[in-house]
Amino acid sequence: MNHHHQSQRTIEINTHLVTTGVVLTAVGAVVAWAGMAIAASAVFAAGRRVIREMDVPPSQQAAAKLRQAKEASRAGMQAWQSASDA
Repeated sequence: MNHHHQSQRTIEINTHLVTTGVVLTAVGAVVAWAGMAIAASAVFAAGRRVIREMDVPPSQQAAAKLRQAKEASRAGMQAWQSASDA
């Protein structure tokens, strides 16, 4: 019987480099989060400013469009019924 003895291989990890990598990744994540928060704040502020400067608020615009749609639907229904009667 032929027995081959395999030597145990060990992985040597430089823990200093791993720690540095983890710290840099965490710092990068915090910086990225801060950047996204600043950008989101700027976008929301701009949106609020646009809405505030509108002559007609969006809620009133939506209500007017809904009334127009209902009136158009009603007129279409009446036209269809009068065409059916003829």
